[in-house]
Amino acid sequence: MSSSREPIIIVKKKKVHGHGHHGGAWKVAYADFVTAMMAFFIVLWLMSSSQNVKESIAGYFSDPHGFQNRKGSSVAGAGEGVTIAKDQMNNLKESLQKALRQRSNFDKLKDHVAMTVTGEGLRIELLETDKGMFFENGQPHPTPGGADLLTQLAKELGKLSNSIFIEGHTDSKPFDNGPYTNWELSADRANAARKLMEENGLRPNQVTQIRGYADQLLRVPERPEDPSNRRISIIVQYPPEESDPVPPAKADGHGPPQKAKK
Repeated sequence: MSSSREPIIIVKKKKVHGHGHHGGAWKVAYADFVTAMMAFFIVLWLMSSSQNVKESIAGYFSDPHGFQNRKGSSVAGAGEGVTIAKDQMNNLKESLQKALRQRSNFDKLKDHVAMTVTGEGLRIELLETDKGMFFENGQPHPTPGGADLLTQLAKELGKLSNSIFIEGHTDSKPFDNGPYTNWELSADRANAARKLMEENGLRPNQVTQIRGYADQLLRVPERPEDPSNRRISIIVQYPPEESDPVPPAKADGHGPPQKAKK
């Protein structure tokens, strides 16, 4: 009988904690990083968005169910813009007035740009001076300053899905230019404003009406030749379901028109 012993073999197993290089801890950290970056870029986007978009998003997070059921207050699809509801027109007015105050020539403009919420919507009026401010005297062509302001308005209003009306008005001073009268001048100025605004921000078909009233809707009836009677009016319409069933304008520019002169 052999006295030699079999060798003892000891097997040591290395314990691997977690899942080694297949572990998920780094994935969790990476997901947190991506989420944080996404939130950061959303904040940047919101900071650069218009006031209307900010208000719409705030309204959704305050009351998602009520916001979706509210007429005219949701954010529209791509290319359609934001619809300004009837109870939001004052907010739009304040936003446009704020933008106007930031212009370098505000002191010159402040007495010649009037904004009023009416039965039709927000009425923005560009009032002329005796020397002409927004249009050349007796001409349908915008001045450089008038074109600049119309361009700024177009960029702001083009963000909306609301329809736009544009009106042209003159004073009662006879227009001595052969067959070209105040009727043609008022209509041509309104159409020139439409064309310029569509080239600089308004969406195609956003302007649904052009109106030329000549001197039939004087802003200052007691002074029919007052320069402020010569004006362009841009009306931001309420959504169709919220519009009041009222005629388009009256002598102060806010109701039914007077009977046309013959």
